Amino acid sequence: MVFGILGAMPEEVDQLCARLSGVTVEDYGGVRYHKGALAGRPVVVCCAGMGKANAAAATQVLITRYGAGQIIFSGIAGNMTDKVGIGDVVIGKTVFYHDAQLDMISQNPPYLTEYTGDPALIAAAEAACTEAGVHYITGRIATGDLFIGDSASKAAIAAKCAPDCVEMEGAAVSQIAAKNGVPCVILRAMSDNADEDGYEVLVVRDFSIAEYVATATRIVAGMIERL
Repeated sequence: MVFGILGAMPEEVDQLCARLSGVTVEDYGGVRYHKGALAGRPVVVCCAGMGKANAAAATQVLITRYGAGQIIFSGIAGNMTDKVGIGDVVIGKTVFYHDAQLDMISQNPPYLTEYTGDPALIAAAEAACTEAGVHYITGRIATGDLFIGDSASKAAIAAKCAPDCVEMEGAAVSQIAAKNGVPCVILRAMSDNADEDGYEVLVVRDFSIAEYVATATRIVAGMIERL
């Protein structure tokens, strides 16, 4: 079983790539794919790029070219709930688009308006969070192509679909995985609260997300050891 692991930004996968053994690297379709072993299991890790199109394309390549039989997305997100705080984790039980015409998208395979995380992958993520001492919830993740960094946009999304966090790739990864019949889970460490302060820190100041990525990396490594 090959595990396909991806993030949206280099920082989201660099720490994981550093843990791989027997690494070979291939550039394909504008993305660099790192093939190696993690906890003795074959994995392929890549930085897909930000946004839905980049995420979908890299997911299909992981499945078609590299034979990934399970997909894990690991990265950061904007918090939308008081059930978790900065540095905590949301595991995607349900992942969906907040900016899409769902009745049209669902007319084609996999004929879904939302996507459900694989139960075995969710259970492995929950166990890895517990072992790492990371507070988490298994909940709802909303995806859209805009960075959410203002209170008005945050409130509109909350009113529309009440997610636990918001990000830019998860539903696209989940849609392509489901289309191919491949188990998938989306993991998100909270880096900000999807408001003006989050925009200031992450965009204006270009703040380092290494601390939050380290949390996600520990969880992914712990998952692979269990699967």
